[in-house]
Amino acid sequence: MIKTELFNYDIFPKAFPCGEPVEVTIKPLGAHVAFEGAYSVQVRALNEGNVRAYPERNNLVPYDVTPDSDGCLRFTHTFEDEQEHFVDVVKDEEMVVRLSVYSLLPDLVGRYPFRGDLHMHSFRSDGNQAPAIVAAEYRKNGYDFLAMTDHRRYYPSLEAIDAYKDVPLEYNLVPGEEVHLEGNDVHIVNWGGKYSVNALVEGAHIKEVGADKALRSIDGNCPDVMTTEEFRNEVWRLAETLNIPEGVEPYTYAACVWTFDRIREADGLGIFAHPYWVQNVFHVPETLTEHILATQPFDAFEVLGGESYYEQNGFQTVRYYEDRAKGRRYPIVGSTDSHSCIHNRNGYIASTIVFSPENTREGIISSIKDFYSVAVDSISAELRLVGEIRFVRYGNFLLREFFPLHDELTFEEGRLMKAHACGDTTAAEDLKRIHGRMKAQREKYFKF
Repeated sequence: MIKTELFNYDIFPKAFPCGEPVEVTIKPLGAHVAFEGAYSVQVRALNEGNVRAYPERNNLVPYDVTPDSDGCLRFTHTFEDEQEHFVDVVKDEEMVVRLSVYSLLPDLVGRYPFRGDLHMHSFRSDGNQAPAIVAAEYRKNGYDFLAMTDHRRYYPSLEAIDAYKDVPLEYNLVPGEEVHLEGNDVHIVNWGGKYSVNALVEGAHIKEVGADKALRSIDGNCPDVMTTEEFRNEVWRLAETLNIPEGVEPYTYAACVWTFDRIREADGLGIFAHPYWVQNVFHVPETLTEHILATQPFDAFEVLGGESYYEQNGFQTVRYYEDRAKGRRYPIVGSTDSHSCIHNRNGYIASTIVFSPENTREGIISSIKDFYSVAVDSISAELRLVGEIRFVRYGNFLLREFFPLHDELTFEEGRLMKAHACGDTTAAEDLKRIHGRMKAQREKYFKF
């Protein structure tokens, strides 16, 4: 929901490099909030504390301004350090509106925020809707990137991509799957892999659609299919080379390592998913969870996603922060693990904000691996974030000040996507007409 201040006023850019002068524009959105006469624009950096308690840190900088011919207020200011800044518009010593902007350190400059999902299902496994419909519904709800990750199946993700191959989208649909191989019940997501890991071994994918490489990869290139016996033998040979402590199942751990290695060979992101999912008991034995988190054969940990009860996301969050205290650092993501995109309490339970130079498969994967991601908890109405503090603070700002505006544009694209997937022959032209609006919005609000 767009807060009242952003309904009445636009401020841009919203994010920019710190330590450099930047011209900020405040635009009234309607005659009811038009600027008339003289104003004071007062800038405050949030990091410096309350001026009444710390008068020596007084960082309030006022600017006397009047509206330009287009009705906007403008001022130029150098915003120091990486932090949020309040921009107060005051008239006759009375507050008119408080707005916010954010200044960034150099490593975040050029990285745009993209919000998406890395784990969800369609009716091709145990979900309820077709891949194309799931993709459209999540676009309506503000998602920028997504992969269908059906159990044991890669081809549904290609089905979602293929549904929109002839229309222009500013939406990053990538291939994916949830990997389940013989004798290993640890849930692992192959996000963005160029080929299927499930289909490297005889199983559901091969039984349903065969070994055609066009359905096992995005470019027709992938290894041949092995038998279940060949796979098991490979895993046992690998287990003999690993230092696996007592109390950890050797085959299971080695199968996880094998799977994560194959995902990396496919240029995908290997995600260790929901170890604290409760199926009568925790899905993964605690000793195995600990060893996986300690050795980190995965690329990212699914710290949020799937269920609304506290044990899953709550325990996974605590494990992440305890691991950080121990000196362990690994990338994290949040996902819905959705099985229905409508009338589902858990349908939009979590997401990931990735700070990436571009919204591409390669850009999202490399940015997550480089730790430029934060997980978003949507269980309660007030969103909560998990991750490193600087990304949590910036992500929180974006969820208040940018994404509500962003989501207005994605809703229309998602609605047209669904119409196109359902046979509306006019939707393609409408998608062409609105194409480019997301890029223009990013360039307006992020001065990079």
